[in-house]
Amino acid sequence: MTTMPDTLYWDPYDIEIDADPHPIWKRMRDEQPVYRNERYDFWALSRHDDIAAVHRDHLTFTSSRGTVLELMGTDLGDRGSIIFKDPPIHTVLRSLVSRAFTPRRMAAMEDTVRAICVDLLDPYVGTTGFDYVQEFGAQLSSRVICELLGVPEEEREEKRRLIDQTMHLEPGIGMINDISLIAQAQMWEYIDSLALAREADPHDDLISVVSHAEITDDDGERRKLTRTEVVDFGSVLLGAGFETVVRLVGNAGVLLAQHPEQRAYLAANPDAIPNAVEEMLRYEAPSPVNGRMTTRDVTMHGVTIPKDAKVLILTGSAGRDERVFPDPDRFDVRRDVGQHITFGFGIHFCLGAALARLEGRIALEETLKRWPAWDIDPGRTERAHTSTVRGYKHVGFVLP
Repeated sequence: MTTMPDTLYWDPYDIEIDADPHPIWKRMRDEQPVYRNERYDFWALSRHDDIAAVHRDHLTFTSSRGTVLELMGTDLGDRGSIIFKDPPIHTVLRSLVSRAFTPRRMAAMEDTVRAICVDLLDPYVGTTGFDYVQEFGAQLSSRVICELLGVPEEEREEKRRLIDQTMHLEPGIGMINDISLIAQAQMWEYIDSLALAREADPHDDLISVVSHAEITDDDGERRKLTRTEVVDFGSVLLGAGFETVVRLVGNAGVLLAQHPEQRAYLAANPDAIPNAVEEMLRYEAPSPVNGRMTTRDVTMHGVTIPKDAKVLILTGSAGRDERVFPDPDRFDVRRDVGQHITFGFGIHFCLGAALARLEGRIALEETLKRWPAWDIDPGRTERAHTSTVRGYKHVGFVLP
């Protein structure tokens, strides 16, 4: 449990705070719902309804100048990433990428995801345990997103390690460090080569869809995406699609070990697993911190946030807001979760949410089929720390 100082202080780089930020986030919701951090020059919103309001108002809170604290303030308007776009081009790109996440494609992915889970988990039956993140969650997520994007099977483990490096965090610096920047450049070059190959030889994958699709630009002209747009698009989906599921699966392993009675309930009632996934997403958001920049002065709770300010929206805090969720610090897989905003809200709602839910559900179904009980080894369990993602890098999964 985090020791609570008299002075309210929060920043996304503090590893000690990140170990258990919820007490501080509660104080922020109660005492300073519009919080100011002078050291890193940002504002933060922690209440559920305020964060939902930000998602609804892209004209005031823009994504086009970065959504990660280390990058915010930069004009990213010429980049292809949908995360760093607002309408009208965001609407066009979102419609394009939604072709990869249709109900038909998600239904077809069910057997693929289950086969991957079986392949990953069966070797550990009869053993004393394994790393539930590195040897299961990360492998599952990597294989699934790489298949969607069209990364050849023999290259997927290498790309998984590269994605990890892109998320490397240096204390006090964040993701703007040599390890992360070099990995980002290598990933960009790889997606570029993959896009070039798919232009000449299209497959049934997302890179092929994006490479060959046409869009209508702001001037009403039909055109294909530029090479930069295709590559940035693929790069962000590879990273985002990987990280969310890895942290969800790791959190699930730890939470169910901490709540054995609820784990037993799910083992006996697998139909309850989809709701359990929603509760896990509410209780521990895999991406609890996101950013926007203001395009005008805006006043909230009597505090004026100036134009061109960096604003962090604390999705992880929103899921524990007692104004929306009764008894929010109680983990309960039977809870009627209602409308959490872990995957965002409005135009920036996560397009991969259906896939993340699918992977999380099947991962738990297949885990509980094999092991209705397990323990966690603290000595082999370690958190991952970045300014935007929260979860486990390693989870020591101890089997009976």
